[in-house]
Amino acid sequence: MLDELDRALIHALHIDGRASFAQLAAVLAVSPQTVSRRYDRLREQAALRVVGLPDPQLTGHEQWLLRLTAAPETALDLAHALVRRPDTSWVYLTGGGTEIVAVLETPLGTAHGHSLLLRELPPSVGLTAVSAHHLLHTYLGWRTPWRMSANTLTPRQQRMLGGRTFTGYGETRPPGHHRQVQLSPADHALMDALRRDGRAAVAELAAGTGWSPATVSRRLDHLRACGAIFFDIEIDPVLLGGSVKVLLWMAVAPAHLDEVAESLSRHDELAFVAHTTGPTNLVAHALCPDSAALYHYLTHGLGAVKAISTLETAPVLRTLKAVGPIAPPGPSDRRG
Repeated sequence: MLDELDRALIHALHIDGRASFAQLAAVLAVSPQTVSRRYDRLREQAALRVVGLPDPQLTGHEQWLLRLTAAPETALDLAHALVRRPDTSWVYLTGGGTEIVAVLETPLGTAHGHSLLLRELPPSVGLTAVSAHHLLHTYLGWRTPWRMSANTLTPRQQRMLGGRTFTGYGETRPPGHHRQVQLSPADHALMDALRRDGRAAVAELAAGTGWSPATVSRRLDHLRACGAIFFDIEIDPVLLGGSVKVLLWMAVAPAHLDEVAESLSRHDELAFVAHTTGPTNLVAHALCPDSAALYHYLTHGLGAVKAISTLETAPVLRTLKAVGPIAPPGPSDRRG
């Protein structure tokens, strides 16, 4: 189980995933050695991982949410085929084990980019049904963490890390930053390295880009300041009270969509809320401690939102891939 210091460290890394152990120690009022030990333990026992992610819209990409159905004997093979692709994230096995849900990232303006992915899948996966939903706007998730994983630090501690106090929902990028950023091949190499390990040392990043450490530091500072890259946390949600995981597909009249989505983004049970295309135009990811809590949320939390006209629930059986690529085991991060 996580104690208060574990939760505080997780919250701090949500705000600044690259903060040094000394910076984190000052915020948490413990020694850098204690922070280092706790970080290593969370990596080993709680699957904690810091990943650097490009902002899709600012770096010329768009996202699709795919729902794929396959025969029972081939569904897991299909899921693993998606996991291996560098352009996918959040690959789930849902429902009765025959549906796979994944996020696909494609270059902006690529017509039917999801169709290209389907053509590249091996024919042996036995695909039986497909639906593709363009992610139009994210109300909760990506830059704004699940409230239950970022609810420990005081506002003062958050400000010490240069962060803002999370309100439960937020923008997909920092205010005032809307222009696309032109990325060089070295920028792409830098982002690829940060996807694998968001806390990689500057010297390691320099080796992968061909830049000097000083150039890497300057470029990374620029990409963070303009919103082109941000840092997220992967961790086993069970340890934070998310033992039961369910995807929610909802239909809401367009006139009420913003109001409903912003309201849902304040619910402790939800870790992700987004507007999509398709007959169900609002998708959410619910995390609850048990089935009784999920029942209560569906009947009293969502049940109280009259503007939701239809609701479909899809239990998440397995999470096969999160936001970062599958990384081989390596030495613990030593950013002192």
